[in-house]
Amino acid sequence: MLLTREEMTFDFQGGTLDPARDREVIEWMMNQFLYGEMTGIQVGYWLYEHAPDYDAAKFLARQSLEEMQHVENFLRIMAMLGCKPKPAHGAVRFLSTGMMGGSWAEHVSLEMAAGEGFVLMAFYAIIDTLDHKPSVDILRRAVKQEERHVEFGEQQTMKAIEGRAWLRRRLLGLNLVSMWGVRRLAKFMQKRLPQDHPVMKHLPAFLELSVRCNETRLRRMGMIDRPLAELGALRRAALVTEAYGGKALGALASLVTLPLRLLPWFKRKRLTDTYLKDPHIHALPPGAPAEATD
Repeated sequence: MLLTREEMTFDFQGGTLDPARDREVIEWMMNQFLYGEMTGIQVGYWLYEHAPDYDAAKFLARQSLEEMQHVENFLRIMAMLGCKPKPAHGAVRFLSTGMMGGSWAEHVSLEMAAGEGFVLMAFYAIIDTLDHKPSVDILRRAVKQEERHVEFGEQQTMKAIEGRAWLRRRLLGLNLVSMWGVRRLAKFMQKRLPQDHPVMKHLPAFLELSVRCNETRLRRMGMIDRPLAELGALRRAALVTEAYGGKALGALASLVTLPLRLLPWFKRKRLTDTYLKDPHIHALPPGAPAEATD
């Protein structure tokens, strides 16, 4: 990943989450995770519609299984801690579903690099504070998979924006909206969760660190070349307007061309059409002989 575990770790100053004392708080947190992992299963859509090459398709296939494992993991954790599945908060639904990408570049940037980056930091925080070893052991195993998802999103985003300034601006505008959503969630948590709790009292600062880490990720991916604070409110507003204006025009163009795209000869080519040109298909598998022998 472009950020280290140390950079993404918040110091809760020894505060812990107790499974008995903090059951309601833990239940609320686990339900936010559960919703996020359920949306992760939708990665199958990107495998079918948008995978740019064989290696990306293979990664997505593996990820879909890992997301299902994560759902099962959180259900196990919730059962062990006496928690029940409940609806997720509106801000979490917006960040997970409302910010769903409309293109491959938006998916890898918003949902994988940024979105799963926020989730990864939350995983780290639970691992560092939850006083329940069986649950923490499950999360320690899951976090390795989450790190791979973030890294894939980062690498694919950098490939997507290379030489495409307009796309870089669009993704930056959409990321600004995502970061606004995280701050809205932080305000809700500050009002509703116990502020005298040894862990909860740090949540506003933790979420602010999460936003700063996302900004650092944006800079290291090459999406921005200066701190966001230097852009100014008008520039940020212009980026958001341009991003959603571009998405609206894209949606309109898709609607206009829908009859044509329904015809087989006008369909966008998928992997089944292009796999024979894929370098992975022509590469020899590890250990295979260089040429056939009798």
